[in-house]
Amino acid sequence: MIDRTFDDYKALIDEHLMDFIPDIDQKSITLYDSMRYSLNAGGKRIRPVLLMAACEFCGGSAEEALPYACALEYLHTYSLIHDDLPCMDDDELRRGQPTNHMVYGDGVATLAGDGLQAAAYEAMQRDMLLYFDNFDALKSRIRAAYEIVKGAGVTGMVAGQIADVEAENKRCSKELLDYIHITKTAAMIIGAVRAGARLGDCSKEDLENLTVYAENLGLAFQVCDDILDVEGNQELLGKEVGHDEANSKSTYPALYGLDESKAKLRQLTDAAKDALAEYYDNAELFVDLAEQLCSRVY
Repeated sequence: MIDRTFDDYKALIDEHLMDFIPDIDQKSITLYDSMRYSLNAGGKRIRPVLLMAACEFCGGSAEEALPYACALEYLHTYSLIHDDLPCMDDDELRRGQPTNHMVYGDGVATLAGDGLQAAAYEAMQRDMLLYFDNFDALKSRIRAAYEIVKGAGVTGMVAGQIADVEAENKRCSKELLDYIHITKTAAMIIGAVRAGARLGDCSKEDLENLTVYAENLGLAFQVCDDILDVEGNQELLGKEVGHDEANSKSTYPALYGLDESKAKLRQLTDAAKDALAEYYDNAELFVDLAEQLCSRVY
C-alpha cells in the first residue's frame, strides 16, 4: 500500500543517494568528486521513485529497496554523463548546470560514468550478501537486479543509444523510431517498475499491469522530451533546446510533426493510467505522475 507522495520518495533518495558509493582512496578523489557532482546536480529522480513506489504498491518496504533505487539512479546518471560527451550529443548544460566534461574534462567524465556503473552493481550485490540465510528475500533481490541491469544494458538503454547514433542524418522509419524510444528510454523505466515489484514480492497480475503502465509511461516520457526539445523553455528544462534538430536526431516531431506527437503523448498517457485503473487510490501516485508528465506539454 502506498502512503507516501512522490516528493516523500524523492526526499528519501536524495538523503541516501551517496550512501552506497564505495569508499574511494584519496589518491583517486577526483573520481569521487566528479561522480558526486553529477549525482548531486538535481534531477527529477523519476526512476528510483517508481522503483520504491512499485515496491510498496506490492507490499514491500521503500527503505529496503534503497540500494536498488540508488543503484538505478547511478546507472541513469552515468548514461547522462556519457550522453553529454563531445563524442555523443556534445551538450554543455545538464540539469541547469555545466555538464560533467565541461567541469572535469572528457577523460574524467568518462571515468566518472564508468565508476557510477560499477558502483551500481556493487550496491546491489553488497545488499544481496546480507540475505544468504533467507532464500526468498535473496531471490527477489536477484530478480530486481536483473530487471535493472537488463533495462540499462545491451538489449535496453545501450541498444537504443547505438540505434539512435546510427540513425542520425538518416530518414528513420516509424518502426526504428519506436525501437529507439522503447529501448533508449522506456526500458529503464520498465526496469525500475519491475524491479520494485520484484522487491515487493508482487503477484503475477500486478507485475503484468505495472509493466503495461511502465511501457506506456516510458514511451510517453520520450515523446514528451522530443516535443519539449522543439518548443520547451531552456531555463525551465535545465538543458539546451533545439539540440535534436541541430544534430539531425530521429524524433517524433521530426517524423510525425508536433500535432500528431502531442496526440501520441495523450494516447500513451491514457493507456498508462488505464493499466492501473482497477487499483483506484493505491495507484494514485502512478496515475498522477503520468498526467503531470503529459501536462508539461499540454
